[in-house]
Amino acid sequence: MLDPDCAGRTALVTGSSSGIGRAFALGLAEAGADVAIHYNTSDAAAAATAEEATDYGVDSIAVGSDLTDPAAVEECFSTIESSLGSVDVLINNVGDFAPKHWSDITLEEWHHVMDTNLTATMLCSKRALGPMREDSWGRIVNLGYASAERAAVGVKNFPYFVAKTGVLMFTRMLAADTTEDGITVNAVSPYVVETSDAFPEDAPRGRWAQPSDLLQAVLFFVDEDSAYISGENVEIDGGWLPESV
Repeated sequence: MLDPDCAGRTALVTGSSSGIGRAFALGLAEAGADVAIHYNTSDAAAAATAEEATDYGVDSIAVGSDLTDPAAVEECFSTIESSLGSVDVLINNVGDFAPKHWSDITLEEWHHVMDTNLTATMLCSKRALGPMREDSWGRIVNLGYASAERAAVGVKNFPYFVAKTGVLMFTRMLAADTTEDGITVNAVSPYVVETSDAFPEDAPRGRWAQPSDLLQAVLFFVDEDSAYISGENVEIDGGWLPESV
């Protein structure tokens, strides 16, 4: 596992009470960053993750927020800034999906998937940019989906595919908008992770991705020596080829 030096940095991992977000937060804590464990409803799990993060000798808090609400995003960041300092590393991990046929998805579900994946990524990045620009340093890593660069779609989960394609477009745009600011913006795009809720029949390389597989890429992007790498997307898919015939 890569071992960047994140001492003195503050990291916010959205949706980090469990799953891959939890792995990201604990990995950054192990690298020396103070970490904010974000949750929406899982307050007990977030508190437990925050306590575990302190085992690495860093400070950690749990902060609850609906990141689709601009006022709640502001409150979330203000809480982190008052407790840990301004956010240097932002991992936009939060995002729900709707594994239904597109015609069975309600308008409310449609908006929820789009907002938790794409709108929340935009709102959190926008709020983080001010302090990052003032410090001339920042790392933003967004969570995409393997094959989103190809605009792959299916009749099930369609708004999720649209939102994740938007996340990758946003990543490239924001990388271009921060070239003079000491900030990098990149994406990590998994296929199926062992913590997922549903699994296809065949797993590339005989297994599903582990959270540590994704963490490896996140730590690479966060590393000080990755300062010239921005606007990139790494697919963590084991060599999955969705367009195979």
